[in-house]
Amino acid sequence: MCKIGVSAGKIFFKTKKQVPVFLIEKPIDLVFGMEKYTLGNTASPVILIQPVDDHDLALLESQVKAIKRLAYTHFCLLAVKVNNWNTDLSPWQAPAVFGKADFGDGALQTLHEIVDLCRAADKGKTFHIGGYSLAGLFALWAAYQTDLFAGVAAASPSIWFPGFTDYMRSHTIKSKAVYLSLGDSEEKTRNPAMSKVGDCIRESHEILNSQGIQCTLEWNKGNHFMNPDRRTAKAFAWVMKQ
Repeated sequence: MCKIGVSAGKIFFKTKKQVPVFLIEKPIDLVFGMEKYTLGNTASPVILIQPVDDHDLALLESQVKAIKRLAYTHFCLLAVKVNNWNTDLSPWQAPAVFGKADFGDGALQTLHEIVDLCRAADKGKTFHIGGYSLAGLFALWAAYQTDLFAGVAAASPSIWFPGFTDYMRSHTIKSKAVYLSLGDSEEKTRNPAMSKVGDCIRESHEILNSQGIQCTLEWNKGNHFMNPDRRTAKAFAWVMKQ
């Protein structure tokens, strides 16, 4: 199994013998007390990891149905419910861009728990990580820390996050396939930070392709809040086919 550690702010992994675990469909508490939900075929060798909040949870069943229609293969979706969206999914601290809630630096702790879940899974599992909005950004960041995830499904990610495209230019992602998407009106906003999202997603696509990563960028109709379940389903279905 994979053991996660931290040295000088960086994450490293060591391989040890894996221990089987049986995934269940009801919420369970592990490590940091975050709830986990499983949907789909728990015996599948393909596991989709997705950080979620209450709004995402309400859409998971429709999302799973959409993935099944698009991917034509068995999978297990493991949803990890975060306690504080802006803190638990942010790679580093940043000032609020809307409202008064600043962004914290809790992504490392969240990644610790996700890696613990993955390292307990049966040997031979393939893991993809993804999510919507800030969870999509977290998925991208996590794939820079470890090669545990074969694919990244980043649907309408918060790629405008301060300093993230600079981070991408100076680091190499460890996943082989990355799906990016954005609504075609998401950049049409008066918010100074979020209005950069279109330029940032184009830049991210260019960076990953220039580094030889299999990466696609899909433009969806509408703003950030339209059909997040369908957009996330398309993201996961694409990485599963690569």
